[in-house]
Amino acid sequence: MPMQTHNNNELHLDPTRIPRHIAIIMDGNGRWAKARGLDRSVGHQKGVETVHTITEEAARIGVQYLTLYAFSTENWNRPAAEVAALMSLVLSSLEESLFMNNNVRLLLIGDTARLPEEICRAVKALEEKTARNTGLTLIVALSYSSKWEIIEAVRSISAKAAAGEVKPEEITEVSLSDSLTTAGIPDPDLLIRTGGEIRLSNFLLWQCAYSELYFCDTYWPDFGREDFHRAISEYQHRERRYGKTGEQVAAEPSLQE
Repeated sequence: MPMQTHNNNELHLDPTRIPRHIAIIMDGNGRWAKARGLDRSVGHQKGVETVHTITEEAARIGVQYLTLYAFSTENWNRPAAEVAALMSLVLSSLEESLFMNNNVRLLLIGDTARLPEEICRAVKALEEKTARNTGLTLIVALSYSSKWEIIEAVRSISAKAAAGEVKPEEITEVSLSDSLTTAGIPDPDLLIRTGGEIRLSNFLLWQCAYSELYFCDTYWPDFGREDFHRAISEYQHRERRYGKTGEQVAAEPSLQE
C-alpha cells in the first residue's frame, strides 16, 4: 500500500487536527529481536520502552485516547514460556510514574478472566490511582479479541431482551456500542500498525469502521516520536468523508475533526 512520505524536517503537525483517539497494533517485537540474533523476550522488553515513549508523546501533543493492542486472545496459543514472559513484562511495565508524571489515566479492556490474578490486582490498583488524571487515557487491550467483545455484547443485549428489558427493534448501533468494552470512548480516528503487516488482526473491528488506517514497515521497538508524527501527519493530509462526497465534506469542515 503506497504511503505518503514526508521529510522529518517538514513534519509540522496541525495542533487543531490532532486525532482525538489513536489505536496502535504494536507489531514486530519478535522479528526485531530475531534480526539481531536475540531472544524474542528482548524484543518485547525493548517494545515496552517504545510504549513509554509513545505514551509520553501522545500525552504531550494532546491526544485524548491511546489504545494499545498488548496481547490478543490468539496470543495465548504462543509457546508457554513466551506467554509467561509477556505476562511478567506487562506486570513490570506498569510504572506508576509514567502515568502520574504525564497526567495519564489507565483503562484495561479484554477477557480479564484469563489473566493471572497478580496482573488483575496490579492493573486495578493503577486504574484506581490514575482515575482522577485528566490528560490522556491509555487503554491497554490485554487478552483482547474484537470477535470475543462483540459476542459478549450480543449476549448481554440478548439477556436484556429475554428479560423484557429491551425490544429487538430498539437495538441500535448506539446500544451495541454501549455494550462493548469501549463504551463511552470515541471510536479511533487513526489506527497505526507497525511491523509491515497489513491487517487488523481481530482488533477493534466495530470501532474502526471509519478509522483512517496507517501501516508502516518499522518494527515496534524502532517506532519513535518521528514515526508517530509521520503517521499523524499523513492522517492530517487525508480527507475523511464518512460516505459523503468531497463537496459535502468541504461544506461541513467539522467532519474532518
